[in-house]
Amino acid sequence: MDGEKKQRAAIDWFVIRQRLDAARTAAEQAWLPDAQATARILQARARALAREPAQARDGDALEIVEFMLAHERYGVETSFVREIHPLTNLTPLPCTPAFVLGIVNLRGEIVSVIDLKKFFDLPDKGLTDLNKVVVLQSATMRFGVLADAVLGVRRVPVAEIQPSLPTLTGVREEYLKGVTSERTIILDAENLLADGKIVVQEQVIG
Repeated sequence: MDGEKKQRAAIDWFVIRQRLDAARTAAEQAWLPDAQATARILQARARALAREPAQARDGDALEIVEFMLAHERYGVETSFVREIHPLTNLTPLPCTPAFVLGIVNLRGEIVSVIDLKKFFDLPDKGLTDLNKVVVLQSATMRFGVLADAVLGVRRVPVAEIQPSLPTLTGVREEYLKGVTSERTIILDAENLLADGKIVVQEQVIG
């Protein structure tokens, strides 16, 4: 009798486990989408992925190189920045405006360096190891601008750019593209590169 009870109890537990497994499998399958639902989900994901590059091309943000000038943050669009170099092997130029710092040799290419602090009449901190030359270039012009330090590259939403600030007057306002909400002054690099007052004439360099 005892043996039969043990055998019957073992068989009962086996059946119960089978039923539980079957119930769990049915519950899991109930949460799985059918073929049509799966197709709708994949289509929605595809549309979302397709929208991302389009949003990046909408021009709703500017990518800028941000740098310091006399304790203020400035920026220029990366589309006008060719390269950034440490300030080394600077050669001063005689008979040039005070804002022309000199020339540097970049891999055999002579590039003039403009000190925007003097051009904008900002306080001069003097040269340090942190100084960098941000080489700007357009289709017709190329020169470097002296930066006290380069902070990096970032994207700025166009909606956050203000036209100007009351404190930005004089020559700086002529080359202003806008001011961010964090008070980074974005310069109009295209205007800078096209301005004849900044261009160092070849006959003067010679």
